[in-house]
Amino acid sequence: MDVMGRLFDAARMTTTTPARTTARMAALVREIRTVVDRGLAPDLTAYLVGERLAPHLGTPDLLTPEQREGDPDRYRQHVLHAEPDGSFSVVALVWLPGQETAIHDHVSWCVAGVHEGEESELRYRLAPAAGESCARLVETEQVVNGPGDVCGFAPPGDIHKVRNSCRTTAISLHVYGADVIRLGSSVRRVYTLPTG
Repeated sequence: MDVMGRLFDAARMTTTTPARTTARMAALVREIRTVVDRGLAPDLTAYLVGERLAPHLGTPDLLTPEQREGDPDRYRQHVLHAEPDGSFSVVALVWLPGQETAIHDHVSWCVAGVHEGEESELRYRLAPAAGESCARLVETEQVVNGPGDVCGFAPPGDIHKVRNSCRTTAISLHVYGADVIRLGSSVRRVYTLPTG
């Protein structure tokens, strides 16, 4: 198995590709394409994509019923769109209560917006371990995102762990500057380093 395959397994998510899309999702994809086609710096691209994503969050006509389905064993990834040239992908992540990611970073810029429910995010930075040859992760911030909240980032500095922190299903929309169908995931690396 290649490195990306192992990372995808480590991320512990299932992936599906929808049979259809909604008119609202098609409109959002066109808006994202307009931003991405400008060829701006990754952090500015993420910011502008976040501005386009926000007005669509929480609307009942964004996702099909199938795209809102979770998995009892792990959070579920529904690929909603992958641009043919590989420049971006749109994904819905469906989280049942308590489901979470491993600590990870990404292959590209990312924008995430909460469509429904609530997600907690722990952000980390990599720091040298005192007197040791390996590094450790230091928690830098804890953020709770609710419906309509959007955040974006670009590597480096994008190490985090995400968890459904509410008692109901949480759904978030993620836009990545990569082709997640080809890669299988947006995860670049899973971290098992000590924290503290």
